[in-house]
Amino acid sequence: MVNLTVLLTEEPLSLDAAFRAVLDPGCGGTALFVGTTRSPNQGREVDELRYEAFAELARPEMERVGREAAARHGLGAVYLAHRTGVVGPGEASVVVAASAPHRAEAFAGCRELIDELKASVPIWKKELWSGGGRWVGIPEGGTGGLKERSGSPTEHQGVDRA
Repeated sequence: MVNLTVLLTEEPLSLDAAFRAVLDPGCGGTALFVGTTRSPNQGREVDELRYEAFAELARPEMERVGREAAARHGLGAVYLAHRTGVVGPGEASVVVAASAPHRAEAFAGCRELIDELKASVPIWKKELWSGGGRWVGIPEGGTGGLKERSGSPTEHQGVDRA
């Protein structure tokens, strides 16, 4: 059975906590990925990102992603953490870590964890800059499946995930 840690929080993420969570004496390889808020992005100075999650679905989906990647790559431990709320430039929005008996499996598992988390977990981000903002993953001027532009993705069905 894999040692699996899942965290969805408004608090800053700890790289030390991620590393400690996947330490396993039977695993000689550990891989860690950190996604941070970048500024500038697409020619605009980004003031902050705002993340929203449908927690009742996000946590179980993160667990599923972790279990499946562990089974596919023979991982000994998995750590998945994502921020909600406001995340400033240079701050970590997401941290994933994986340990495995060998580095190739740890790297492959870590890659799958972040790719699947971004593709399937109901977490959305809004990029804000001076004078504006946009939900990432919704085309400029489009609605991304929303009938109106007000509100947030968690208030609507059919919104693309970031």
